[in-house]
Amino acid sequence: MSAGAEPYRDALAAAVRHATRWLESQPSRRVGPQQAARELAAAFDGALPQSGMAPADVVDYLASHAEPGLMAMPSGRFFGWVIGGTLPAAMAADWLVSSWDQNSVLRYATPAIAAIEDAAGHWLLQLLGLPEASDVGFVTGATMANFTGLAAARWRLLRRAGWDLERDGLFGAPRIHCLVGQERHETVDLALRYLGMGSPTVVPADSQGRIDAAELDCALDRIALEHASGQRSDAAQPGGAQGRGAALVLVCLQAGNLHSGAFDPFAAAIAVSKAHGAWVHVDGAFGLWAAAVPELAALTAGVEQADSWATDAHKSLNVPYDCGVVAVRDAQALRSAMGLNASYLLQDADGAGDPSQRVPELSRRARGVPVWAALRSLGRDGVAEQIRRLASSASQLAEKLTVLDGVEVLNEVGYTQITMAFGDDATTRRVADRLIADGKVWMSGSRWHGRAVVRISVSNWTTDADDVATAVEAVRTAVEGVRQAGP
Repeated sequence: MSAGAEPYRDALAAAVRHATRWLESQPSRRVGPQQAARELAAAFDGALPQSGMAPADVVDYLASHAEPGLMAMPSGRFFGWVIGGTLPAAMAADWLVSSWDQNSVLRYATPAIAAIEDAAGHWLLQLLGLPEASDVGFVTGATMANFTGLAAARWRLLRRAGWDLERDGLFGAPRIHCLVGQERHETVDLALRYLGMGSPTVVPADSQGRIDAAELDCALDRIALEHASGQRSDAAQPGGAQGRGAALVLVCLQAGNLHSGAFDPFAAAIAVSKAHGAWVHVDGAFGLWAAAVPELAALTAGVEQADSWATDAHKSLNVPYDCGVVAVRDAQALRSAMGLNASYLLQDADGAGDPSQRVPELSRRARGVPVWAALRSLGRDGVAEQIRRLASSASQLAEKLTVLDGVEVLNEVGYTQITMAFGDDATTRRVADRLIADGKVWMSGSRWHGRAVVRISVSNWTTDADDVATAVEAVRTAVEGVRQAGP
């Protein structure tokens, strides 16, 4: 017989108590962790205990010993990476997902999850202005969303060339030429490497990281000429390949540069890509959400003409980790690249396709449910207001930081990212160290255009005017402290 609720009651009550305490601490707690992993190891490691511990006691022990090593990422003062907080409805829905414990692989086995995730996918397509017939999958994050979209691209491009990827694999397959902007996120390169497609061709970008559409056109022309020349050389050889068709091309564009927040010129870049028969993929981890805001929609104008899109719901939408989203116009390509047929997997006959056909995993939690809950709690207007508020907070921060002596804002702040320097690289690094040591905010160091920088990402739905003021004061204090300390 099943255990029922009683064995869980005390442990869940303890989890609620500790979770509530954690959330209550966010407005005032130090953002950075108080202890390093090596300091925490003794509490969690060592020999596996011979005897067990009551579930509620395990939760108490876990929460109390982990707390000093937790970073206040849910805080409105966390600006270090593009990491959002969690909306109340999304968090509660995620708790339900754990309680339901559904392996969300098959429509037949978990019809409620399939229906909820289908609805969430349809709502996302409507919200972001993407083709409504696109297939949507829920993956772990933007890296796997990029991987999944690019896998669909690989399948379709090789199928066009008459290559059977499932039967013959990649060895000996026609080359796929991958083109990326100079300032794409490195996870695009990682996904290409996972897929066996090697390093991409890099296309120059402007000062804000936007791909140069004219340079992209020239690069595509060069590939077409080299391909045609190679075909002629092959045809001249006895038994040489003939009629191989056009070059296979995959172009990766970006919605939201990590440092500047800038968006590639989608209309122009997609037009030249399509003229060369390319599949166009968009990495929109945090930037694709701009399409939900009427006054920001110009940033993503033309993005709907692409073939696949990747984003992260735990960034700008603020659902719990982990939840990336991939959308692919060509459902056959996605399902062929990701799908699996096995005799023991019972298929639903309604033709909508199983969730497992859209993502790499078979075993996975129902990560689309918190997305549905977030969208249902906010509605179209609420999502727009949330993204608008993030961009507005970034703009206010930039305005206030720019007037501080010794602060140089390096990017055009049009979305949610700010990149700063404080003179030479050594000074910038010292300011970053002081900001982290102070603990009132968390801003991450980086390098951009050959300079050490400090980067701000405004991603949390709770960030408000007080958090902006705290951040400005923290930067001012850090700069003054570095000056007073001297070289």
